[in-house]
Amino acid sequence: MIRRLLFVLLALPTMLMAQQRRDEVRPYPGSFNWQFLGRHADAARLFNAFDYGHAILYERLLTLPLKDAKVALADEYDFLVGDLLVKPPRFAIPEEAIEPTYAKVAWRAKVTFDWAHILHRQIYDAYADPRLTPAERDALIERITDYYLEETRYALPTVPKSMALMDEQPFSQIFRREVPQFNGLIWSYHWLQIGLYEAFLTDDDRSNDAASVRQVTGRWRAMVQGAPAAYPSVMPMAPAVAPRFSKAHPRAAAIFDNLHMLHDIISDILAAPTIPRAGKGAEIQRQLDLMQDPTRDLMGAEHWWMMGDMMGGVGKMGGVAGGP
Repeated sequence: MIRRLLFVLLALPTMLMAQQRRDEVRPYPGSFNWQFLGRHADAARLFNAFDYGHAILYERLLTLPLKDAKVALADEYDFLVGDLLVKPPRFAIPEEAIEPTYAKVAWRAKVTFDWAHILHRQIYDAYADPRLTPAERDALIERITDYYLEETRYALPTVPKSMALMDEQPFSQIFRREVPQFNGLIWSYHWLQIGLYEAFLTDDDRSNDAASVRQVTGRWRAMVQGAPAAYPSVMPMAPAVAPRFSKAHPRAAAIFDNLHMLHDIISDILAAPTIPRAGKGAEIQRQLDLMQDPTRDLMGAEHWWMMGDMMGGVGKMGGVAGGP
């Protein structure tokens, strides 16, 4: 792991010199920031490893023919499961150094993911801050969500998008068919990302938070250890996996389901041999336009809440996170 990360960090200055000047996004300010890392470091650092996994996946799929990408991703999977996820990096990894080609082709998509991941982490921080009452915490989460939505170029909508965007386009489902084990690992990431919210909502006693976070994280580790059979077989969705959180903050829950759907869509575009490499950037832009449009390709709220049952039961998504 150290050798790989050292190569990335040494290569970073050269890689960044070749990049154009680009815009960035900044978190909502407040003293609640970094509470999750400070109090639940083992769980928080996993997201540094997740970021590496997403970045290397996109770079390999974009720069290699699918046959070669599958071989490379098998090695990356072993590195992730056997090393990086066992001892996650203490600090965030500069994704643009890992995915320099992808970042050039799909900068808007990269920042769209970054911006939603910041929202994820700030909501963990709000939940982890013991100084906040439940009412104060919930109000803060809504303010953070409002702040996220102000970045209209990168924000995903607060209404759930149709699953047809992920499953019924000409290029759909190719990644999960061709690279099923890596896809299962990505879906397990998504289970944990939304499932951790439930850890803070199992009861009102903040002294139980650490144990609840360890429980949810432990269930995720059991998925990885029991792979591939233990991985989710359908994409985890917030109302099924994190029902308490989804009821309390349906806007954020819909944003995260749209985010995870977009991850699948872009993986399929990059893997699809029917889309030439020179055309992948344009197709990603087109899909971003579709995903960010809050007026079309929508899933009704009732339908969204029933997706766990409609897709064969929440067990296929990894199960409900948190306590009873």
